[in-house]
Amino acid sequence: QVQLVESGGGLVQPGGSLRLSCAASGITFSVYTMGWYRQAPGKQRELVATITNGGSPNYADSVKGRFTISRGNAKNTMYLQMNSLKPEDTAVYYCIADYPHITPIRYWGQGTQVTVSS
Repeated sequence: QVQLVESGGGLVQPGGSLRLSCAASGITFSVYTMGWYRQAPGKQRELVATITNGGSPNYADSVKGRFTISRGNAKNTMYLQMNSLKPEDTAVYYCIADYPHITPIRYWGQGTQVTVSS
């Protein structure tokens, strides 16, 4: 079965840093586009960042310059380094894996909570 397991969430003060990980199993990781969504209470779900199988990143305007997405194909793991965190970054962060075949496939992780508060 396919599994995406997020880790690294927690409580951090404004201006602090956190590193999220997404460990994938059951897929050929190196051919998938990977990414992170987040959802905060009362807000729309937001696509935070993606990274293609070739390593090309893309970011939402709200996190540009502060977050860095990366992947380690040998470890089947994707990362999100979050710096200069703000209270508005508080959300549940979800890992996704996309394979845009003729019939597109998307897998979701269970989410990890990030809380930015003093």
